[in-house]
Amino acid sequence: MAKRFQDKSVIVTGGGSGIGRATAQAFAAEGARVLVVDWNDEAAETVAADIRGSGAMASACKADVSSYGDCEAMVREAVARHGGLHICFNNAGIGGPMIHKVHETTLDDWNRTIAVNLSGVFHCIKAQVPAMLESGGGAIINTSSVAGLVAGPNLAAYASAKHGVIGLTKAAAVDLIGNGIRVNCICPGATETAMLASTLEHPELREHLEGSPIGRIADPMELARTVLFLASDEASFIVGHALTVDGGVVLQ
Repeated sequence: MAKRFQDKSVIVTGGGSGIGRATAQAFAAEGARVLVVDWNDEAAETVAADIRGSGAMASACKADVSSYGDCEAMVREAVARHGGLHICFNNAGIGGPMIHKVHETTLDDWNRTIAVNLSGVFHCIKAQVPAMLESGGGAIINTSSVAGLVAGPNLAAYASAKHGVIGLTKAAAVDLIGNGIRVNCICPGATETAMLASTLEHPELREHLEGSPIGRIADPMELARTVLFLASDEASFIVGHALTVDGGVVLQ
């Protein structure tokens, strides 16, 4: 089987766990040279080492995407180590508080959630595009959420940020497609990740999340396969799309 991403340089943020980890592994399995980026450098290095152990190429980089300087450094690392930059999966994010109504959300919680989940995606795109242009273009995939499509209780900061990621994705797509860079995003539903782990510990909440039409929670690799499709030539005519991957949740 041909490897779709042979010798492509790929950045995966939030790559130390969950969807990011699965996607980094999936890209590497298809021939990519992967920079695994995470604020937790030990987690990033663990994933990169696992990939190298499989015979593929990967390195790790510590970055907080709320810092534009960190994002610039991340891109320099990818170019220096892997010879350019072709594909970026801007996936890093935090859950944000899920216990406060909008008027009870603290300024600190609001600012941090927006800084990581929305401004972080902007920082990544801004830093990545010059290097991608020098490499001849490519694809950017951002992570939004079903909370970027519909509202839920006690999610003011998180839903606002994820709605913003969809808007940013569309705006960036219009700006960049003429330069050979396709921009899209995914909108995952409930997925078995560390971010959701504390929620899934509560039987009633797990039951609620498993109450989607498909009747279960997603495996991170299901999201990874979606990202790889959007990054591949198979999605060459898909531009500015927010792809829902939620087992039918938003249909209800």
